[in-house]
Amino acid sequence: MNFDYSKIRVKPGSKVNLKDFSTKEDGGFTKKSAKDEIKNNIKELEKYQEMFYADDRHSMLIVLQAPDAAGKDGVIRHVMSGINPQGCRVHSFKTPSKNELEHDYMWRHYRALPERGMIEIFNRSHYENVLATKVNPQWILNERIPGYNSVDKIDNEFWENRYNAINAIEKHWADNGMVVIKFFLHLSKDEQKERFLARLDEPDKNWKFSSADLPAREQWDDYQKVYEEMLEKTSTDYAPWYVIPADKKFFERVAVGDIILEHFKKLNMGFPPAESPEMLAEARKKLMNE
Repeated sequence: MNFDYSKIRVKPGSKVNLKDFSTKEDGGFTKKSAKDEIKNNIKELEKYQEMFYADDRHSMLIVLQAPDAAGKDGVIRHVMSGINPQGCRVHSFKTPSKNELEHDYMWRHYRALPERGMIEIFNRSHYENVLATKVNPQWILNERIPGYNSVDKIDNEFWENRYNAINAIEKHWADNGMVVIKFFLHLSKDEQKERFLARLDEPDKNWKFSSADLPAREQWDDYQKVYEEMLEKTSTDYAPWYVIPADKKFFERVAVGDIILEHFKKLNMGFPPAESPEMLAEARKKLMNE
């Protein structure tokens, strides 16, 4: 079963209206067929990741951005479950610490980048610096950037500079062998409400709910606008954005897995050459004679 993922890949320079992207798409899968597809993806990812690690020329950065309750943790848990933990890390970015605010906004993200042969997943990312801070520009003042000591000085040029800087940095990463894949998990407001209520009504899910989630929900329309601007300004050939339908978790997980595999398959990877047969035979002989 093949879904055309080019339909949800944001074309560079295109105008984005999130209403044009379905949140409820199932890709023709049922829960059962999706489960089978995810199992197959896990097996394939395991195979490719081993070669990726051994090849040791590329790294991979997977970016997950989404409204609260869109399923980022579930995607990581289900899609990447077959990956060798030695070859994959997850970094969740919270509110910047005092020490992090003593540096430019990319510093803490740069420190978490994957080395060659490694996969890094950013659960939220450097894009919070053009999302949460754009909806709440007063947070920019915490960065103490010269010339920006009041909210009214944070103008369109400021945000354009941030988009351009992020694009330039991601281009540098890609030029040096990093595969950058970015997923926006597109959740409907109604589905978010249902998931929040489930967290409140089911005792074993209470821990997932935070009252801090509600202010962002109240800013839903503002966030939709800045998501659209982010997708328009920063989806590139070398670091594309995919708008993943997130109302149906089973397809969300299938889609992310399929797309990651698609990017792996584009790489010209191989295992390093073994030593000569003569050397291997000699080593075997020595071991047998011990």
